[in-house]
Amino acid sequence: MERLIPEIVNGIVLGAFYAIIAIGLSLIMNLTGTVNLAHGSFLTLAGYLAFVLLQRGTNFWLALGISALLTVVVGLIVERTLIAPLYKRIPLYSLLLTFGLALIAEEVFRLIWGPQSVPFSTPASLQGATIIGDTVLPTYRLAIMAVLAVVMLLLLFFMYRTRQGLRLRGAVLNREMMAALGINTQTLYMMNFGLGIFLAAVAGVLASGLIGLSPTMGNGLLMPAFITVVIGGMGSLAGCLVGGLLLGVGQSVTTLYAPAASEIVTYVLMAVVLLIRPRGLFGEEGLFG
Repeated sequence: MERLIPEIVNGIVLGAFYAIIAIGLSLIMNLTGTVNLAHGSFLTLAGYLAFVLLQRGTNFWLALGISALLTVVVGLIVERTLIAPLYKRIPLYSLLLTFGLALIAEEVFRLIWGPQSVPFSTPASLQGATIIGDTVLPTYRLAIMAVLAVVMLLLLFFMYRTRQGLRLRGAVLNREMMAALGINTQTLYMMNFGLGIFLAAVAGVLASGLIGLSPTMGNGLLMPAFITVVIGGMGSLAGCLVGGLLLGVGQSVTTLYAPAASEIVTYVLMAVVLLIRPRGLFGEEGLFG
């Protein structure tokens, strides 16, 4: 039990990362049909921007906010200039485009910051361990859990308690109807894409202090995030959350008892869920859960 509880906490942190990245992917896919294979590149970009700010003495939390906003700006430029013209075409075009962007971004990161990991420092106040009961837990992981929980609650508030969130959900159900009502759908596309990139950026900065920052960091987290979307169900925010936690805890606990099977368990979970519910745990076509 002494070893199991820390592994479960690690799994929850890992699952929260998967979930927040998966929610960003799901938002973009549901509204525009874009399978954004460059999502991980935005995640890595945010990490490097925060790294630069931290080197110049910027406070960690301020660096997190600034780098996330800068990444959103870059994301919106990419969306408006490259991805938006493909919205009326079949998803294969945007898939190939974002795949190419991911490859280009990875090489750019290598050219600027080198192929190896860079030293990404977390705040001194978040280093060390926190004792809860009889269990010793890393303080930074607990802080990550708290930040990601706040971000998810804010997202839920935005989606279900604001006018813009209502419009986004309405556009997912029927874009033509929203346009007929006089709502600018292009603005909704931008807002939706920016929201997805913001979630990826926050996850990228926090993950940099946990698993290290390298050119391939974001792409390494992308596949588990896609599997999270499949397990949770396309278009379901709750599904992404449950799927991410299931995947993260499953991987972490498996690592404790059978390290060699920690990767396989990801695909086993996905296969079992798809056999029972082909649309995922909470999947309802075209709905935000």
